[in-house]
Parts: sequence; C-alpha cells; structure tokens
Amino acid sequence: MSKTFSLRGQALKLDTAADLEKHIQPLKDSSDVEEIHIEGNTIGVEASEALAKILEAKSTLKYANLADIFTGRLLSEIPQALDALLKALLKCPNLHTINLNDNAFGLNTVEPLRPFLSQHTPLQHLYLNNNGLGPAAGALVAEALAQLAEKKATARKDGKEVPDLETVVCGRNRLETGSMAAWVKAYQANNKVKTVKMVQNGIRQEGIATLVQHGLSACTQLTTLDLQDNTFTAFAAKTLANVVPTWTEMRDLGIGDCLLSARGGKMLGDALAKGENKKIEILRLQYNDIDSKGLQALTEAATGSGLPRLRRIELNGNKFNEDDSNIEKLQSILGKRKDEHAADYPDVDEDDEDAWGVDELDELEDEDEDEEEEDQAEAEEEDEEEKIVKDAEIAENEPVVQVKDKEVDELANALEKTEIK
Repeated sequence: MSKTFSLRGQALKLDTAADLEKHIQPLKDSSDVEEIHIEGNTIGVEASEALAKILEAKSTLKYANLADIFTGRLLSEIPQALDALLKALLKCPNLHTINLNDNAFGLNTVEPLRPFLSQHTPLQHLYLNNNGLGPAAGALVAEALAQLAEKKATARKDGKEVPDLETVVCGRNRLETGSMAAWVKAYQANNKVKTVKMVQNGIRQEGIATLVQHGLSACTQLTTLDLQDNTFTAFAAKTLANVVPTWTEMRDLGIGDCLLSARGGKMLGDALAKGENKKIEILRLQYNDIDSKGLQALTEAATGSGLPRLRRIELNGNKFNEDDSNIEKLQSILGKRKDEHAADYPDVDEDDEDAWGVDELDELEDEDEDEEEEDQAEAEEEDEEEKIVKDAEIAENEPVVQVKDKEVDELANALEKTEIK
C-alpha cells in the first residue's frame, strides 16, 4: 500500500464528516502512511474535526501539506478547524514537515498556530508563506519558534533525540520591521537553521539590519537565504557585507529587488571577494541599483578565488551597460564552469538555462549622471538611519549575553512603536 495519501488540488468542498467520508477511506486503512496532501481543497470545522481524529493515530506520519485549505471559509471557522488539525498533528511523533502556505491566518486566526509551533519538537521544516500574518501575528509566530527551541533543548536533556529546526519559509506575510526583534530571538534560539526565506515582507532597512546583524548572524550553517523584495539601501547592505563572510556554508543568496544601492552592491562584492563564501552557487541580485563599480566588484569575486563555485548570477534591472566588459567576463567564467565542471554539481540539470550563467539583461537602466551627489545624500541618510538602531549596535559589542537580550528587547519596543499600528 502507498505511504502517501493525497487529495491534492481536487477543489473539494468538505463541510461535514459525511463529505470527508467519501474520500478518506484509504487514509483510514493505512497503517504506515508517511505523507498526506490535502492542499487545494476547502475544509470546514466538522470535516476538520473528523480528519483530526484520523490523523492523531498516524504515528508514522512525516509530512503534512495543508496549504490552501480554507478558501471561502469564514474567519470564525478557520481557528476552530485549524486548532483541531494541529492538535491532532501534535500527537504525531515523526511529523517533521508541515506546509500551511496560502491560508489566511492574520492576527485574528493565528492563535491555534502557537501551541503547535512552540511544542512540536520533531519539527524540522516549516512553510508559512502568504498567510497575511502582519507584524503582530508575525511576532507571535517568531516567539513560538523561540519557545520551540527551548522545548527541544529540554527534550534533549531528557535523553530524547530531537532534530534541529532547519527550514523556515515565511514570505509574503507583511512581517515588516515591527516584528524583527522577535525574529531575531527566534533565529538566535534556532541557530542551526539551514534555509530561511522571508521574501516580500515590507521589511525596511533598519529591520533588515537588525535581523541580519543580531539574528541571522548566529545561523552559521545557512545554505539558502532569500530576502528578496524587502528594503536594504546601503545601510543594511553594509550590515550584510559584514555578516556574509560568516556564512561559509551558503549556496544560494537571494537579495533581488531590495534597493541594495550602488554602494551596497560594491560592498557586497568586496565582501564576497574575501574568499569566505566558497560554496555559493547562486546570487540573485536583480533590480538593486547596482552600478558598474558594483558589477566590477562582483565580477572580481566571481573570477577570482572568492566564489569558485558560482554558476548563476542574476543582475537584470540594475544600472550598468549591457556592453560592460565585466558582463563578458562573467559569462565567460560561468560558461566555462558549466562546460568543464557540470559533473561537480550533481543535483543541477545541465540543460536548465536558468541554473547557469548570467540572466537575460533586458531591463537595465543607465547609470545616473549625478551619482556622486546621490552617494553623498545616501551617506547622510545612512548616518541618520544608524541612529535608529543605535541600541542594536551597542548590543552587538556587549559581551554579556543577558545585556544583549535586554538591548534587543528595548529595540523591539522601539520598532513596535514605529511599525505595528
């Protein structure tokens, strides 16, 4: 019998236990199910409670995909239905992955998430994308993950084998700057995380700087970081440049559409050229106002000893000429790696054009003529922004951990006042 049960994408409207009964018998009969796919259907309270009774007995379950299961449901229905399902999954000792993407949670419906996220010690991979959380609910999720780390540590002391949290995907959730102090604590606590994706969250430069400097800097085993479509400016780019050499396991770095700035692009290129990121294979840097100087710095990193495994760089939408000689250099070195060393990338399709080389540069902008004046204005803006996170700078240099936590708490209060409304 198959170890996977799936109702994926059938657009079923399951309101009652009787509605569910028509489709659920194979899951009832399975004694060794490892994966369930319920995504792409809509499930009411009664059907969720009936499904929960079945799930709580599935001790072999490892993976649960519950994405997009509340379309068309009332806000009053979702918490009760979600609570039933998550309480059942808490009883599944081998469940390491849960996908809750594309469900409308928000502050009013996030509460059932907290007991599961703070207590389910087997959790390794969490997918919470496009849930409409907002900064307040986003902070609650982050706090729950910090509590989960404590729960995992306690379980280990009791002699249990407990995995680390390895994957956190929480994009398109309007987390904003106001929730970043909570996420700092979440990543400090879960510092063995390997994949972090927090795209399109409306996080401004002071929030990004805080997250990178005080949270993600602790995650030295990161292999994938995707912060695309947030706001860096040169201010947060400087922080990124200081921290990126510590991510020696990094393979895929996504900072596209982040207003990195001309100076920020050069700072990142210079940091990557130091040779501490020799495992990076992909750089996603589109639409960042990177100019020819930044392009040159990135090219020197790629063609020198800084990025010996780089196979793909995305640069469209920046501010340099397509005929810049550095583009040709990049295309040459990346093409050579594909031709001569594709076997060194066993998990990469050699025929996948999007996995190799330079992306199509069809939306480049001309460099600004008043670049020096803009750089000066940007530098003045950066000085002003540094005042916003002065407490965070102090915390970084403070040797006493307890004081550092206190500073982060003070920063949280300041950020919440400015962002959460």
